Amino acid sequence: MTKSKMANRYSPEVRARAVRMVFEHQGSYETQAGAIAAIAPKIGCIPQTLREWVKQAEKDSGMRDGVTTEERDRIKSLERENRELRQANEILRKASAYFAQAELDRPLKR
Repeated sequence: MTKSKMANRYSPEVRARAVRMVFEHQGSYETQAGAIAAIAPKIGCIPQTLREWVKQAEKDSGMRDGVTTEERDRIKSLERENRELRQANEILRKASAYFAQAELDRPLKR
């Protein structure tokens, strides 16, 4: 399965509840990894998946350095816009060259 399909496999509510459970219960375990390993099967995901959700939640809350979800979404949006503008510029460049050549090929009026 691709990463985007996996990302949509669990609802935002399930993810939020799982992350909240890790934060609330990690004191009962020796490490955060221990809490993640215990909670992941209850959610129905693998520990690595839950670990990624926890890391992202820590980034979003400022507990960990990195790109927040909001920033990542903004970057994706800007990259998409940039790609679309590059395509539009390429179309305009080709059209301009085509019409410039057509103008040169046109016979002169006298």
